[in-house]
Amino acid sequence: MTQAMVKGSNVALDAPAVRAVLRWTPGTGVPDVDASALLLGADARVRTDEDFVFYNQPRHPSGLVRRLSKKRVGERLTDTVEADLAALDASVDQIVLAASSDGDTFRLVTDLRIALYDASTADAGAEPLAVFDVLPETGAENAIICGELYRRGDTWKFRAVAQGYPTGLVGLATAFGISVDESEPEATAAPGPEPETVARPAAGPPVPQAPPPPARPPGGRPAHAYPGPARVPGPGAPAGQEFRLPPMGPQFLRA
Repeated sequence: MTQAMVKGSNVALDAPAVRAVLRWTPGTGVPDVDASALLLGADARVRTDEDFVFYNQPRHPSGLVRRLSKKRVGERLTDTVEADLAALDASVDQIVLAASSDGDTFRLVTDLRIALYDASTADAGAEPLAVFDVLPETGAENAIICGELYRRGDTWKFRAVAQGYPTGLVGLATAFGISVDESEPEATAAPGPEPETVARPAAGPPVPQAPPPPARPPGGRPAHAYPGPARVPGPGAPAGQEFRLPPMGPQFLRA
């Protein structure tokens, strides 16, 4: 029986592997949507930049978390993340399942839903284990945490989240410990026409630094809270883990 989720609710998962399917309705002026996943340790941060699974890094080195090709299903598009929960290293405490929009915010995205399936079955017509209709809170979000897979003892659970970020996929990744290098190489002087440049949105007000992850009580999970948007380090940032976010990859593959 499918569990209809509301924001903040959770459900236990009996499946050893799950398939999280993000779906939405495309249309004129509707931005494309991409699914992504972040594998987090017990401190609610990534262990390495390879723990970020997204459109240009679609497979975790372990092979246990992967992003599948986009598909058109009727009038909707889907993007999918699959995770082999039972085989994951014990150091992975949770997997954040997120969506990011390309070109505009989620105020223009309709029918955004995440559905969780048992990936260990081959039944294409199987009912989802859980569904959650993801609604933006302000309309200014261009990245949203849709849900979270997390350990509880020897089992895994899914929590419906719907927390938005106005700083996009970069801000989301940075908030969970990935240092994103967005610096561009300086252009060299050369004869001929000026190279075409990609317009960037006007800079908004400063975004406060994300607070440290909540402390984990003895024997339990940290309080249910996610880091807020963090400023992305630019040129001259302190040395540390570097991760360059490449341009968006192919949008979807047609059958």
